[in-house]
Amino acid sequence: MTSIAILVEGATEKALFPLIREFLGKRLQANMPKLVALPCHGRLPKGEELRRRVRHLLDDRHDTVIALTDVYTGTKDFTDAADAKKKMRQWVGEEPRFHPHVALHDFEAWLLPYWPEIQRLAGSNRTAPAPNPETVNHAKPPAYVLEEVFRTGTKGKRYSKTRDAVAILRGKDLGTAVEACPELKAFLNTILTCSGRPVL
Repeated sequence: MTSIAILVEGATEKALFPLIREFLGKRLQANMPKLVALPCHGRLPKGEELRRRVRHLLDDRHDTVIALTDVYTGTKDFTDAADAKKKMRQWVGEEPRFHPHVALHDFEAWLLPYWPEIQRLAGSNRTAPAPNPETVNHAKPPAYVLEEVFRTGTKGKRYSKTRDAVAILRGKDLGTAVEACPELKAFLNTILTCSGRPVL
């Protein structure tokens, strides 16, 4: 069985993996790889540290390593998705089994397609911030949008990444986010390609 190690930033991304397995399982069936989500409990490593981590994972019987970072990190590390991928590729070097990917501008962009559920959980009637979730940007990244919606909603609770991301995605079809979010589709297509299957 193919083993794919996926470096992610924390608990929020990990909330996505049950849906990823369900979504891809229908397409891959017997070819479903072993997906190993490895939260970094904050930002992904940079530079030489990322190169060492990827090398260790490839030496540790993983066939592929994917790094999934937010473009918005609270710093000015990356200007856009292309810059983030380019820098991660440069840090790791010429390694064909390494694939850099991004959430644009953060993981919460992939929650925005489920706006009716966000409204319900927050007790809010605010309209969705943009027709394309991945255009919600550095000025007010998606996580900040969700924090504001929950803070001003009638339910009177703060947005919690670990609690509310899971609640927003529970029972949902990941295809809704895939169609709205090109970077999510690209990430899933890498998994499909590495598993020898056609892309979405």
